[in-house]
Amino acid sequence: MLQSSEYNTGDYVAWLHRTRDFSKVTKRGSLDLTKKVRLLLAFSYLLLGLLWFGAILILVVTGTEFIWAVMVAIAILLIQPYLLAYGIVFPLWLGEVLIQKPKEKQMVASAKQKLASHTAVKIAIAGSYGKTSMREILAAVLGEGKKVAAPPHSYNTPIGISKFIEKLSGDEEVLIFELGEYYPGDIAVLCDLVQPDIGIITGINEAHLSKFKDISSTQATIFELGDYLNGKPLYVNAQNKLTRQKAKDYKTIEYSELGCNSWHLSGAKLNVQGTDFVAEKAKTALQLHTNLLGEHQLGALSCTIAMAEELGLSKQQIAKGIAETRPFEHRMQPYQLNGAWVIDDTYNGNIDGIEAGLKLLKSLKAKRKIYVTPGLVEQGSSAEAIHVRIGKLIAKAQPDEVVLMGNSVTDYIKQGLKAGKFNNQLKIESEPPRFYAHLDSFVADGDLVVMQNDWPDNYN
Repeated sequence: MLQSSEYNTGDYVAWLHRTRDFSKVTKRGSLDLTKKVRLLLAFSYLLLGLLWFGAILILVVTGTEFIWAVMVAIAILLIQPYLLAYGIVFPLWLGEVLIQKPKEKQMVASAKQKLASHTAVKIAIAGSYGKTSMREILAAVLGEGKKVAAPPHSYNTPIGISKFIEKLSGDEEVLIFELGEYYPGDIAVLCDLVQPDIGIITGINEAHLSKFKDISSTQATIFELGDYLNGKPLYVNAQNKLTRQKAKDYKTIEYSELGCNSWHLSGAKLNVQGTDFVAEKAKTALQLHTNLLGEHQLGALSCTIAMAEELGLSKQQIAKGIAETRPFEHRMQPYQLNGAWVIDDTYNGNIDGIEAGLKLLKSLKAKRKIYVTPGLVEQGSSAEAIHVRIGKLIAKAQPDEVVLMGNSVTDYIKQGLKAGKFNNQLKIESEPPRFYAHLDSFVADGDLVVMQNDWPDNYN
């Protein structure tokens, strides 16, 4: 679990405190025996050995009677799980202070210096959701006319971005960075590192609210990108209420499903394999196709079209790039299984994504529609209200069957389903890994399955 929480000692200790029955923790994977893990395991064995050695030494020196020796042994057996569980934090903290933090500080400073002299146009993307999709769309389209580079996967922290910067060749024309936010001030730190020329804010919602405490703190943190740009181009999602509300304090370029910067989008037609639409500006009309699913993707596409034109790409290059856009892994990613279509959106972790997925489910045709979700994590004090809303959204989409992964928010979703008068089949799954592993036996030819979000083991 320490590894699962990325060695964040605070998150790990919080999980230890709130977990009452460890037998109910879902066993999804195995320990990756990295160098760090081997050192921590060695420390654990050493700590355990010292505990037993100390107990035996006390018994020998004091000449304690047999009954007392048995009682000491029982006491050690009772405390050793706690000693090991909490004791393992100490060497990790010590290693961070003495080795990891100084090394990381040096790495970030070196990356910042290298990037400062780089001539590429630097684009930074911030927001509660949609960052990776926006990054991949930009990279696909801009790559048709420019040499583009972007950090892989979800490398959106100072260390991940610094490792990417180290590998740059220096002749890139456009660099695209995804900025991760987990605590107030995070975006400002990342802006200082990547020094963006252009910014994009994809939207704001309650993601990570348990860390930010209130939504205004989330807004302020994400708009640290606008503070850094100080008048340079800042594209914002006009369809998101919280983004639009905060954008009034900044000079921005708005984008939405309807268009961006004189480009107008219309005529969207979608199926499980992609979306067709028209992009118009003045007397130019582009008939476009993307492999991305859903009308909610049109906002990011309109932003990309406008930005690509500003950076000098031709209309032919833009059209070709749009045709190359495709779903990122576990983000509205379709695949076929036993004649059924499965849309894997399990990386999604926000209410806006949930709403988009359910809208897509409702709009597509199928013999049987199935919706699968465990709900959302890190919703803080809004958890009940958000999950009741999710239940109502599910009811509105009217899937033939709903599968909920049993956890602490399941009852809230059920409340919403009831309030929305959902009368179709409902299944509560107590063992999510087993369900996902045997999905092929659950679906049939002609089914449409939308799976949204995952529920990591370090949440109840």
